[in-house]
Amino acid sequence: MDLHRRVQSQTSSTSTATPSKHAFETRVADVKSPKSDINALILDYLMMEGYPKAAEKFQKEANLKPRQEDPTINARQQIQHAIHVGDIQKAISDLNELDPGILDSDPHLHFSLLRLQLIELIRNARGYDPSAAINFAQEKLAPRAASNEQFLRELEKTMALLIFPADKLQPDLAALLHSDLRRNTAAQVNEVVLQRHTERREAAIRQLVRMRAWAEASCRSKKGNLPDRIELGLNGDDNGNDPMVTT
Repeated sequence: MDLHRRVQSQTSSTSTATPSKHAFETRVADVKSPKSDINALILDYLMMEGYPKAAEKFQKEANLKPRQEDPTINARQQIQHAIHVGDIQKAISDLNELDPGILDSDPHLHFSLLRLQLIELIRNARGYDPSAAINFAQEKLAPRAASNEQFLRELEKTMALLIFPADKLQPDLAALLHSDLRRNTAAQVNEVVLQRHTERREAAIRQLVRMRAWAEASCRSKKGNLPDRIELGLNGDDNGNDPMVTT
C-alpha cells in the first residue's frame, strides 16, 4: 500500500512538474529589446501599410517624434479599401489620380486589377445576365491577353467561373472568388506605389520576419541547438488571435 502511494506521488510530481526551458529560449528571454525600437517598428508598419489614423493615434500614445508625412498614405488607404470591398473601378480611378503613369508602366499590375474587376462582375452576375462580364473581358482583357501567354491563361481560367456553379468549382477556381485575392491584390498595389514614391516596398517588420525565418532555417540546416518549435505569435497559433503579419 505504501509502495502504491509512493508510485502515485512520483507520477503526480512528474505530470505537474514545469518543463525546463530550452537554452535558446533562456537566451531569448534575456534579450531586452528597447521599447522605443518596438514602437518605431509598429509605427513604420502602420504608415507603410496605409493606416494614417491608427498611425497618428499610436504616435501620440507612444510619445514618438512626428515622422515626415507620407503624402501617399491617405490615397493608399482609400485604394486598398476600395479593392477590399470589391470596388475595383474606383481603385483604378484613384490609383490613376494618385499616379497617372503607374498602370502604363506596370502591365502586370494593370492586368491584375482588370482581372479582379472581371471577377467582381462575374460574382455579381451569378444567376443573372453575364453579358456585362463577357463584354468587359472582350474589351479590356482580351487585347492584353492576345500578346501574353500568362495573361491568356489567367483570362481563360477566370472565364471558367461563368461555366461552373459556385458549389461545383475546383479549388483553383474557387480561390478566385475568395477574399484573399482582393487582399493580395491590394498589397501588390500598395507595394508598387510605395516603391515609386518612397523607394521602399514594405514595412521593416516584414523584412525582419523573413530574416528570422532564414536564420532559423540556416541554423537548423547546420544542426544548431534549437527547440523543435519556436513560437512567435505571428500566426495566431499561440493564443488564437488573428495574425498581425503575413509574408
